[in-house]
Amino acid sequence: MQKKIEYLIENLKKRNILGIYCKTSQEATKKILEIIPKTSTIGISGSVTLEQLGIVKILEARGNKVFNQYKKGISQEESLELRRLGIQADYYLTSANAISKEGELVFFSAYGNRIAAITYAKNVLVVAGINKLVSNLEEAIRRSREYATPLNCKRLNWNTPCLKDGICRETICRFPEYKRMCCQILIIEAEVIPQRLKVILVEENLGF
Repeated sequence: MQKKIEYLIENLKKRNILGIYCKTSQEATKKILEIIPKTSTIGISGSVTLEQLGIVKILEARGNKVFNQYKKGISQEESLELRRLGIQADYYLTSANAISKEGELVFFSAYGNRIAAITYAKNVLVVAGINKLVSNLEEAIRRSREYATPLNCKRLNWNTPCLKDGICRETICRFPEYKRMCCQILIIEAEVIPQRLKVILVEENLGF
């Protein structure tokens, strides 16, 4: 597995994306805290991986301002505004739905804030477990649509065709009958600005 990760990191480098290897989720958490200054503001996306790391609570506890759209007791409009502010933060934390061995990153989004941040935020950290690594771009898109999205719909109880049985029915997943989750698709093939986009690869199974 380490050779596969090394191969991926080399391919990411050719795409002007910095790949960082971490053996464990604890190492990944430590690395994130090393990279992000205590004075920085932080935007986040919905992510089981980030929840498993517990990184949002850790960052908030040490004094970082986190634009957390998932705070309890806030309205939908407040949540949407926090998403907008998160895009403009000093750092944006997220995970990928899938990563090809050649270094292509795939993200699906409902509201689009994650895509906007990944493409244009000042600094982006993508944290991903080895379970999200696939052979090629086609498999990455398939994994995102047919595996990750149905699990997220079930987790969040979104009214989608895949909610009950986990089978993607993209051709009928339309409003207003269904609340579609995979509304936008982002494929990162390369990055222009050096050091802006970093991918922390963890040798564990994390998230969907």
